[in-house]
Amino acid sequence: MISSTMAVTSSRRLPLIEAFAFPAFVAWFIWQLQDASPYSWILLPIWLIASFALNKDTPQSLGWRVDNFWSATKRASAVFIPCALAILVTGFLLDGVQHAFYQLLNPERFLGYMSFCLLQQVALNSLVTNRLLAAMDSPLRASLISGLFFALLHWPNPVLVPLTFVGGALMAWLFWKDRNILTLTIWQTILGTLAWKAFPIAWHHSMRVGPGYYNFHLH
Repeated sequence: MISSTMAVTSSRRLPLIEAFAFPAFVAWFIWQLQDASPYSWILLPIWLIASFALNKDTPQSLGWRVDNFWSATKRASAVFIPCALAILVTGFLLDGVQHAFYQLLNPERFLGYMSFCLLQQVALNSLVTNRLLAAMDSPLRASLISGLFFALLHWPNPVLVPLTFVGGALMAWLFWKDRNILTLTIWQTILGTLAWKAFPIAWHHSMRVGPGYYNFHLH
């Protein structure tokens, strides 16, 4: 009975430790390693691959699936269309929306940014949210913590921190519901593009985070 309890405790503790450790390492990379040791980025994909292998994750558990793409897209759209409209209204008020449409209609820029968003979804949801869900009984709590991690990794950007907290928590909750990072990647790309151009560059410093936010200079 005791060994069984210990096994259950361990099965929850280890995913929780990893869920906190991975964002901590990413933060370390953003704030220090990318300058002190530029090639240390290779440790991030190694960590992801090793974690997925050791935890025996499957494409479906990681969110790489097309069987529910339409239903997941409908659910995500019901959540994110209001978010997109809110950003558009903000953009109209700040006179920045017309530039956002250029980005959305530029395939090269849009697809390039989408590939970056896909990597973020793998890290945020396939790894971090998955581990939080394995360690916690409350999907809502796991989603909020995942969103908090996502926001902290965008510190000190005053535009991205609140947006990524809300967006990250919503994406984590949708990941729990549907386990599909493909539709989440598309929506993150759309919302990120709108936010990039809707808000003044003087506010978000070209979407930079970490030390790069302070090093940005308007020309």
